[in-house]
Amino acid sequence: MSESSPSSLGTVAFVGGGNMASAIIGGLVRAGRAPASILVVDPGDAQRARLEAELGVRTLPAPGPALAEAQMVVWAVKPQLFQEAARPCAGHVSGALQLSVMAGIRSDDIAQATGSQAVVRAMPNTPALIGQGMSGLYARPGVTAEQRAAVEAVLAPTGRLLWVQQEVSLDAVTALSGSGPAYVFYVLEAMMAAAEAMGLSAEEGKQLALGTFAGATALAQQSDEPPSVLRERVTSKGGTTYAALTSLEADGVKAAFVKALQAAQRRAAELGDEFGASRP
Repeated sequence: MSESSPSSLGTVAFVGGGNMASAIIGGLVRAGRAPASILVVDPGDAQRARLEAELGVRTLPAPGPALAEAQMVVWAVKPQLFQEAARPCAGHVSGALQLSVMAGIRSDDIAQATGSQAVVRAMPNTPALIGQGMSGLYARPGVTAEQRAAVEAVLAPTGRLLWVQQEVSLDAVTALSGSGPAYVFYVLEAMMAAAEAMGLSAEEGKQLALGTFAGATALAQQSDEPPSVLRERVTSKGGTTYAALTSLEADGVKAAFVKALQAAQRRAAELGDEFGASRP
């Protein structure tokens, strides 16, 4: 692995072929990787047929010797299925770089289950499906700079990447950005419901809510000022925005939101306790 382009890396194997795996594979193919160099292990007949037809990759219904050719193995199964999925793979993948996109499963458990100390954990989110994702990454000490670059090359087509220094930080990443799209959709639902309650049509409410979110996010990304300053600029004392924000503050929405993310962070840690082989 002397280069960091996705086409320079040898065979990449995916254990699990669901939505997130499909998003990463689609990005790799669009970036120029040969579909024949991608191998997907998934027990679902329909899922394998879809991946073969749409992306041209190779698939297996169960782990086999072909996994041994992989230089990178991407773990994309549900956390509760990891230990079961890893057992038949371990004999074939111990020499590969392991990249996990599973929530909660700790790198110690991945290293133990695969026999490889070269483990990178990634926490992507669903906008990766359209190349607009946000992924937090953590690498074990044994991962080389070259291997980090290989991981970046594989995940870059899915969106933005952020390396964190401590593995425990991934629980916060999971709570903030991993689960984050659901919070945005939740607020959009509320805005659209309010639009209809105020006499707008469902379609009008949808367009206004989506356009507002997209514009505000773009403004925040391009501005050097924090969201608090941008918020204050929209808020005139005694005005309409002031009335709405005062109502939200009175209902404790901000505090409730912080509490909710902390609940998600705790749950991410619990997943590692429940479904990993090692215990803290």
